[in-house]
Amino acid sequence: ISVLGSGKPMRIRIDYTTRYDYALPASHVVQLLRVQPRATEDQHILSWRLEVDADGSLRSGFDVYGNITHIFYAERALDSLTLRVTGEVSTFENHGVVRGSIEPMQPLLYRRTTPLSTPDAALRGFAAEHRRDDTLSTLHALLTGIHGAMTFDAEATGTGTDAATAFGMKRGVCQDFSHIFLACARHLEIPARYVSGHFVQADSSVIEPAGHAWVAAWDDTLGWVGFDPTNGISVTEAYVRVAVGHDYIAAAPVRGARRGGGDETMAVSVSAIDLASVQSQSQSQ
Repeated sequence: ISVLGSGKPMRIRIDYTTRYDYALPASHVVQLLRVQPRATEDQHILSWRLEVDADGSLRSGFDVYGNITHIFYAERALDSLTLRVTGEVSTFENHGVVRGSIEPMQPLLYRRTTPLSTPDAALRGFAAEHRRDDTLSTLHALLTGIHGAMTFDAEATGTGTDAATAFGMKRGVCQDFSHIFLACARHLEIPARYVSGHFVQADSSVIEPAGHAWVAAWDDTLGWVGFDPTNGISVTEAYVRVAVGHDYIAAAPVRGARRGGGDETMAVSVSAIDLASVQSQSQSQ
């Protein structure tokens, strides 16, 4: 995947739609959403809108990680539900370092492992092989090592696949690459957390079937630093952070519950476009 990273500020437009279709009417539908980013020194929220195509109540708040949350409660039984997010974010190159973020949790709490990020013997050995003399060098070694060892495969894993299983197959998606990084970093006693969000590809016309995920790891000198093992690079201004957590479950964009409904199908479409780049291309044509 080719990722933009020009060093210039970006104005990124996000369009993110999730649609659920139920085989039978679903009642008591509740959706927990983590789809709205918070402002930091390197990302300014210019506009943001969340729309739901069903009657109900939408309550905003924050979770224990400091993420903005919305909880939607449907008023009546539904055959389908569509959630749409649109917004614009101005981002700035900061070489992956996160500045000005609200941090309810101390970094050391992110050394705790989870079922999705527990290392087995193979991962512990892999982590040890990539230990270097200082934290930052170790993190960069893990970044390149995981990127080189894994193959991106959207069919190999699911949302419940843990790091050890994905690493055993040497295949997976950004969620798996990130869980593997978390497992290794935490085994080496480096605080690390899962990040969900969006990124701008070089081909801005691409519509993705999901958002993106990467990690942030703690360096005592720099603070939180972003690493994208899927693409093998440090985070640039082409990334928009939305939520953080110990793993995918804690930072998932959408999680829900319902009563009835039978079989459920879900379709997701995501686009992240650098508006300045699009405008420049239009003027050159």
